[in-house]
Amino acid sequence: MKLQELLKNVETAEIKGDSNPEVKNIITDSRKAEKGSLFIAIKGVQVDGHQYIENAIQLGANVIVYEEDINTTAKDVTFVKVANSAEAAGIIATTWYGNPSQKLKLVGVTGTNGKTTTATLLYEMFRKLGYKVGLLSTVANYIDGKVFHATHTTPDPLSLNEMLAKMVNAGCDYAFMEVSSHAIHQNRIAGLKYTGGIFTNLTQDHLDYHKTMDEYLKAKKKFFDDLSADAFALTNADDKNGMVMLQNTKARKYSYSVKGLADFKARILEKHFDGTTVEIDGHEIEVQFVGVFNVYNLLAVYAASVLLGQNAEEVLVVLSTLRPVAGRFETIRSPKGFTAIVDYAHTPDALTNVLEAIHEVLEGNGHVITVVGCGGNRDKTKRPIMAREAVRLSDKAILTSDNPRYEEPEAIINDMADGLNSDQMKKTLLIVEREQAIKTACMIAQEGDVILIAGKGHEDYQDVKGVKHHFDDREIVRSIFGE
Repeated sequence: MKLQELLKNVETAEIKGDSNPEVKNIITDSRKAEKGSLFIAIKGVQVDGHQYIENAIQLGANVIVYEEDINTTAKDVTFVKVANSAEAAGIIATTWYGNPSQKLKLVGVTGTNGKTTTATLLYEMFRKLGYKVGLLSTVANYIDGKVFHATHTTPDPLSLNEMLAKMVNAGCDYAFMEVSSHAIHQNRIAGLKYTGGIFTNLTQDHLDYHKTMDEYLKAKKKFFDDLSADAFALTNADDKNGMVMLQNTKARKYSYSVKGLADFKARILEKHFDGTTVEIDGHEIEVQFVGVFNVYNLLAVYAASVLLGQNAEEVLVVLSTLRPVAGRFETIRSPKGFTAIVDYAHTPDALTNVLEAIHEVLEGNGHVITVVGCGGNRDKTKRPIMAREAVRLSDKAILTSDNPRYEEPEAIINDMADGLNSDQMKKTLLIVEREQAIKTACMIAQEGDVILIAGKGHEDYQDVKGVKHHFDDREIVRSIFGE
């Protein structure tokens, strides 16, 4: 593809050298450069691509896209200066792959909690309605039933557009994707055309990256600010920041609510361990999900489906058949009469939601035992809060390791325990080895009790010192239960 074609939607400051060479491939990793490569130097959080421009040129790159002043004497190379190379990467990538987001109906889901469940259930919904569908999520990426391993909540622009192009080539009509705050802030979704956007909620998370809740909010809001006038913007009216998301959007505005007035309304009629009876827009249905937080997710799925032109009654029928996403309130019953629930809850709000959902359906004199940890090299301020919420809503809390990454597990657990007073510590155990913590919870549990194993959910690894060791909470539990 010719350079000018790739740059047609990119605002350039200046171009030095041949203004329209042939480009053979696009890269953001200089190590992948070869003859005819276009290398985009992106200034990242940990690595600055401008430092690797010479390396890319030595390997054959003949076009360099950059934003900061550089000093090079390379000949037969075209240099393209832009205001923001990360944004340019998204726009160039979408052009390179034939603007795939314009050839299917793409809906993005953003928020602190509920992204995976909402996006995945929309994928399941539309497949059951007879469409070919794609999904980009934390758990996995899917193209009409075929699974592709996921490494990030939202991939880099090149991988993202490549996946969308594959969806188009597979004949997909719709695509649903999680949109992380990191991806929005880093312009990974630049150049994409969205048919709609969904906001779930905003609670404390990622402050290691965004530093303040205000900056975190701004990142989420930018997604809606950038939606086009022909898209829809659907927000959770019960979240205190829900309507803030829609303040500056050009998209058509819609809301959903469980508590008040909204365009789409749900009411909880009955809660039990295997599901919930809800009324959605006047229709009573039984869903296979537990907890108020899941009612919000299902309501968002219903609302988005209707906004995408589907028949409301057909959507409700399918909604009643949908099942929870892997590692989200996943229930495993013990032969001894107690229940283990594996959930991805890794923020204070998510942990509170899951524990409250358990209490809503807890029967008789059952007790709640919570096994929880916090990830290393992430937002440290939420650690004591997570511990306090676990203790407040449990009869016994076991603080353990999650994904320690490059931190010492003991240090993370101590950060959590620092949030507890002496009385709270009396109902708390500190067990570094996660498998031992789960085994201990199962030894303590009696008939009618519920064990919540929180933080990792669907993950089948533990990240220690840069190495991912196989570890699956669900496998551990089933092994203990003799399955």
